[in-house]
Amino acid sequence: MNFWTILLLAFAMSTDAFAVAICKGTSLNVYRFTDALKVGVLFGIIEAITPAIGWLLGYIAVQYIEQWDHWIIFVLMLCLGARMIYNSFKKEECVADSQQNGSRIMLILTAISTSIDAFAVGVGLAFAAVNIAYAASMIGLVTCIMVTIGILLGAKIGCIIGKKAELLGGLVLIAIGVSTLYQHLVV
Repeated sequence: MNFWTILLLAFAMSTDAFAVAICKGTSLNVYRFTDALKVGVLFGIIEAITPAIGWLLGYIAVQYIEQWDHWIIFVLMLCLGARMIYNSFKKEECVADSQQNGSRIMLILTAISTSIDAFAVGVGLAFAAVNIAYAASMIGLVTCIMVTIGILLGAKIGCIIGKKAELLGGLVLIAIGVSTLYQHLVV
């Protein structure tokens, strides 16, 4: 994978965290950059760790399913992308109890829940020629930036943009899966 593919993947992986951050921003009422950055760093670290764990598990299994790797990447990206697109159309109440959303444990659990897809992508990356440290770092950095922006935006504009970002992220994941399958079948 080249730089641009990894960057697109990182943005796709960060869109669900971005959507959640916008919703969190509406209920946390965080207006200071440093407070938003703390939440962004938390999400970024967790989002960087999960694909590395997934990659490690995928790397262990790669020798057993190497001839099907492109299909695995395609199916994972298709399923994750479809899930993100589906979630972008779900009607959810954005504003919740601010005291519950403000707790560190709830933020950590939210960060973990938004990084489950990054775990699955990490499994898929084990089958691609990718430097996982670089890819995971890029995913973590982009997520940190997107969540920080999302928290600040959420305090101002609400959830509308978050759902559109999740839809775009789902489309990007599907495109990456199709591209990977195409490259393997053509070559």
